[in-house]
Amino acid sequence: MSKYGKIIFIGALFPMLSPAVLAQVSDESGELETLDVTVVQSAAEELKQAPGVSVITTEDIKRRPVTNDVAELIRTMPGVNLTGNSSTGQYGNKRQIDIRGMGPENTLILIDGKPVLSRNSVKMGRTGERDTRGDSNWVPAEAIESIEVIRGPAAARYGSGASGGVVNIITKKPDSASASVTLQTEIPDNSLEGENKRANVIVSGPLGESFSQRTILNYNKQDGDSTDLNREYTEEESNVAAGREGVENIDARTLVRFDQNAQNVWELEGAYSRQGNIYSGDNAFQGVDHETSNLYIGEETSVVRRKTLGLTHRGDFSFGDSFSYLQWEGTKNSRLSEGLAGGPEGSINTDTGEMNTIKLRNVTAKSEWNIPLKLAGLNQTMTLGAEYRGERQDDDSSNQAGLATADGVLIEGTEIDPEKRDPISTADLFGVYVEDNIVLTDDIMLTPGVRFDKHSKSGTNWSPSLNMSWQATGELNFQAGISRAFKAPNLYQLNPNYVYTTRGNGCPADYPNQGSGCSILGNPDLEHETSVNKELGMQYANSEGLNAGVTYFHNDYRNKIMTGNNAPEYILDGSRDGVLQVFRWANAPEAVIEGLEGNLLIPISDNIEWSTNATVMLESKNKATNQPLSIVPDYTINSLFSWQVTEEWELVFSAQHYGETESPTVDPRSGDIVENPKDRPSYTIFNANTVFQLNNGFDVTFSVKNLFDKSVKREGTTLSAGANTYNELGRSFLVAATYHF
Repeated sequence: MSKYGKIIFIGALFPMLSPAVLAQVSDESGELETLDVTVVQSAAEELKQAPGVSVITTEDIKRRPVTNDVAELIRTMPGVNLTGNSSTGQYGNKRQIDIRGMGPENTLILIDGKPVLSRNSVKMGRTGERDTRGDSNWVPAEAIESIEVIRGPAAARYGSGASGGVVNIITKKPDSASASVTLQTEIPDNSLEGENKRANVIVSGPLGESFSQRTILNYNKQDGDSTDLNREYTEEESNVAAGREGVENIDARTLVRFDQNAQNVWELEGAYSRQGNIYSGDNAFQGVDHETSNLYIGEETSVVRRKTLGLTHRGDFSFGDSFSYLQWEGTKNSRLSEGLAGGPEGSINTDTGEMNTIKLRNVTAKSEWNIPLKLAGLNQTMTLGAEYRGERQDDDSSNQAGLATADGVLIEGTEIDPEKRDPISTADLFGVYVEDNIVLTDDIMLTPGVRFDKHSKSGTNWSPSLNMSWQATGELNFQAGISRAFKAPNLYQLNPNYVYTTRGNGCPADYPNQGSGCSILGNPDLEHETSVNKELGMQYANSEGLNAGVTYFHNDYRNKIMTGNNAPEYILDGSRDGVLQVFRWANAPEAVIEGLEGNLLIPISDNIEWSTNATVMLESKNKATNQPLSIVPDYTINSLFSWQVTEEWELVFSAQHYGETESPTVDPRSGDIVENPKDRPSYTIFNANTVFQLNNGFDVTFSVKNLFDKSVKREGTTLSAGANTYNELGRSFLVAATYHF
């Protein structure tokens, strides 16, 4: 058994150790006093009350019903936007959750505390973009108990990929016998926009004295937008960009829980999901009128199948509590053959309908223990944890780009002949961490922590953190935090056999084509991306329910992995006239992200409340290029007014205002100057929603989204569109009914 296999095995057995044995170890050490200790909440629970944390409840989901993907709701939290992983807008409407401007790749998605890594099966393009909808749509909204959105320093404890923050989707548990059936449809006012239909069944209940189960079945179909949706908004010389791509979801998830005793609870869960697209003509930079695109409009051109099997243990012992799991996640990403080079990168390039499949297998394991104790006369709760992530990818399609080298030219670590390249790439990441939630005084809580990670390819990383909370008065609380977070390079960035090539126009501006174009290779010597995240917040809450707060955040982002104007590593004899310049993915020097978040909740009366949050991006740029890191507005405001008219009837009005969005002035692919950059003007979307809870077990929801039909369109496929790279759905009408029995 390998050393990592042993780690997983020991981690899986750890929860089974007898509480009596563990208690004996503590008592015999003589150093930790575990008797007569005032129980202090764990670091995780303390940090969840920080200004940089939001919790979306079941009630919130009803108030803002989603079409399909809960990212639509998560984007209304402070510090959150939907965007791509660069400022190109390359995949337009396939925007993912971005927290505090750090990019989707630095937002870690969890389901019940377990990482979701399926999007890593999608090839990463030259600019850092993936043609993916992300990992926020594997659980239907009706099956969600709550969603935790953790931003800033509090997220460092979660390890790689959490530099921006963490989204933890918590599913409903089998705590009681219940069943529900939900039917939903959403019809857009504009016939050029796609309709949506969703149906699901959720059943839970006991299977015996100690066993219970919960099963979720879900079907969703979102039609794609018409190819004419953005036509009149596109300049004559530009390609017409696609609207939203459709998607068909099939989800099945079953959990069996074994309540062994008051101290030990076990959960075994298996899940299967299939997400197939409904193609709307989005083929990166070539537009909906491209000859090959038109062959597949309305067809399925990519399918992602995700399977998981996991075992979870929750312990509640006299000396502390624990959370441990072992999970296998398998993803098959099947898609039509796509261009790997130059302008056609990411575009469908086959007329046979034959698909290529990328297989990704992830094994993740974790064990976390919270132990109350008294040390140096101070009550505290120490958290100890260990985590493992292992990934293995089988991809013999994305690594097939050729190198325009002359015969006999070699590049160390790279197989020149694509057919001889190894399709298998692997990486292992092991981390341990410790945090301590210390009560310094009745008013001051201090939470130091440190995490150590070792990656099999890119080495080690230390992530120290320090958070403090001061309850200045009964109503006023101050919080401050600082941490060092990181993200390990992904399998594409590390693989020297993953090649991007261009015949010339895609060469960096500072290193123009010299005859045989340019190639960019994966780099096995990449370092971790890191960021130092700082946060300072103030929160006011009184007994009448008034709640207000403001948080300042500042992230110094270092070693961001990019391709750009770094000097070529090789200048070789080319197979065409002239030479071939060969570049590597590299760590860029610095970027800075700075902003403010605010929230306000006013209970106007016993049955009326108004809540608002706002985010202001003071700065978000790559210091080397002075360019924005991604396409996000200068500021956002999310406001909601709810009126509980009767016990069974609630009216909700909400609005999202997005400030001006800055256009890049330099092409992040080549470094060329963008002519006539177009900023996106500010805009506001209003929504109305009403929920009826009827006495016969029915809940009925009726919503009008984008009430005043504010038109927000995508204006092109390249940077000629500036920041106008995505659509907002026009006015639509949503009706949903749930029957509980």
